[in-house]
Amino acid sequence: MGRWSEVPAVARPIADAAADAVEAAAERDRVAFDTAVGRLAGFDVAQVGLLLGTVVRHALEEGHPDGLDSDDVRDTLTAVVRQAIEWVDAVDPQIVLLLLAGALGVLETDPDERPIKADVSARHAVLLVAHLVDPGGFPRRLERAARELAQNAE
Repeated sequence: MGRWSEVPAVARPIADAAADAVEAAAERDRVAFDTAVGRLAGFDVAQVGLLLGTVVRHALEEGHPDGLDSDDVRDTLTAVVRQAIEWVDAVDPQIVLLLLAGALGVLETDPDERPIKADVSARHAVLLVAHLVDPGGFPRRLERAARELAQNAE
């Protein structure tokens, strides 16, 4: 069984870039982080968002088995931003909040609103994932997310 056995072949480069980015974020390796985020930004934003958003949703559900409330969301948002701002430039709490809302399925998008740039979205998504998920467990979580998405697509 190889790496990413549950991830469709077309999504494996996304998985590789995401794993590299999460690992770099955990190590606070700015150069490796920027490189991996740049790779992620080169993929379809919706695919990256769906995959990483599912990882985020699973982590939040597991971390709050009795349900998430507004204080939990605020605490997560605050922690992500505080950790990231120590070593990453241009961390936007509003984008982290939008990604959290999207992962939880409570984001209503405005078709007239300009979408978040791919690199900005990828950077903030990785920072969110890196806060919620141990880098060593990320591959397992990503495979679980891919498996769920594949089942729902059938």
